[in-house]
Amino acid sequence: MSYQEAKKTYAQFGVNTDAALQALKAVPISVHCWQGDDVLGFEGAQTLTGGIQTTGNYPGRARTPEELLADYAFALSLMPGKKRINVHASYAFLGAERGKIDRDQYRPEHFAPWVKFAKEHGVEGIDFNPTFFAHPKMKDGLTLSSPDEAIRAFWVEHGRRCMEIAAYLGREMGSPCLVNLWIPDGYKDVPADRLSPRLRYAKSLDEILKGYDKKWVIPALESKVFGIGVESYTVGSNEFCQNYAATRGICSLLDNGHYHPTEVVSDKIPAMLCFHDRVALHVSRPVRWDSDHVVIFEDELKEICKEIVRSDALQRVMIALDYFDASINRVFAWVTGQRSVEKALLYALLLPNEEMKAAQEKGEFTRLMYLQERVKMLPFGDVWEEYLKQCKLDENYFDAIAAYESKILKERR
Repeated sequence: MSYQEAKKTYAQFGVNTDAALQALKAVPISVHCWQGDDVLGFEGAQTLTGGIQTTGNYPGRARTPEELLADYAFALSLMPGKKRINVHASYAFLGAERGKIDRDQYRPEHFAPWVKFAKEHGVEGIDFNPTFFAHPKMKDGLTLSSPDEAIRAFWVEHGRRCMEIAAYLGREMGSPCLVNLWIPDGYKDVPADRLSPRLRYAKSLDEILKGYDKKWVIPALESKVFGIGVESYTVGSNEFCQNYAATRGICSLLDNGHYHPTEVVSDKIPAMLCFHDRVALHVSRPVRWDSDHVVIFEDELKEICKEIVRSDALQRVMIALDYFDASINRVFAWVTGQRSVEKALLYALLLPNEEMKAAQEKGEFTRLMYLQERVKMLPFGDVWEEYLKQCKLDENYFDAIAAYESKILKERR
């Protein structure tokens, strides 16, 4: 079926496909830099610590800033739609200062190359993350919640520096920078005191947020249910983070891998939108736990995007990718995840949402189920191909990535 035929089919359900395509083009997806090098960064780290890990050893990992930027640029070129980039503090360009200064001394100029990269590749803005993991000063696995005041002060200063860097990134790009705050703090076994670490964490966050530039910085706080080595107790639990965010007037960030297996972020989004102007989102794919699998066009991703669209929240939910897979071609993983989110958003935009809402409100549940099942067979693929065509891309991105691997990635040893 051609796009014009698909357009007529959707019109029978009251759906304007042209309007859906235009709406999708306006939604930025923040693409994470850390997929390209297994989250190792530019500081010289060889391993990850802090409750996260990357599995696999597929050849071609970016080993230098230059290699990462080249892979990142190539991946972005194969992604449709509007994009932002998402950077961790551990990806600072330190130059001659590498090994001489620590994270509590990072400055905006260490991220100037990211601004240059972003402008050269036409992305809308840059988002930023303090790196509270994979560092010797994670004493007993704790950072901002540490009872050691020197350790806590180090990480508070890192957070403050990151807020300054974020303001610089926002000003340079002319677009506010979302700063995502997440710590891996917790305990492997049952703690004797659950309250004190959380009080210290709240104090640390208050100190980090004091005086930040509200014009250019959007702080968000991310929770997690558990991590490797902190299975029994996580300081930044969902209840802590959502209450902190609500009382301080900042965003909550929902990562769909950071909850119990029976919880779904698709249900949390409309609940949060009842009380918050904005909600931040990290799209991952948990398999049994926060495994950060590559995002694919699956049911929960569809449900997440349905809730964003149905809540009229395309401008209120800030969408970013967060996964890292070293078992397959890393560029392929980047592109597949971004395209999957775009597909899910388009799928949601092509639903007769108003008609289905009306059926629900009238108690016409038989009709509602009919519509929900009927739309599954509509020619979504033809509209998706039209979207790619308008973005000067096509569905076959595998061959381009295979050629890049053969020419570039295979030479890395």
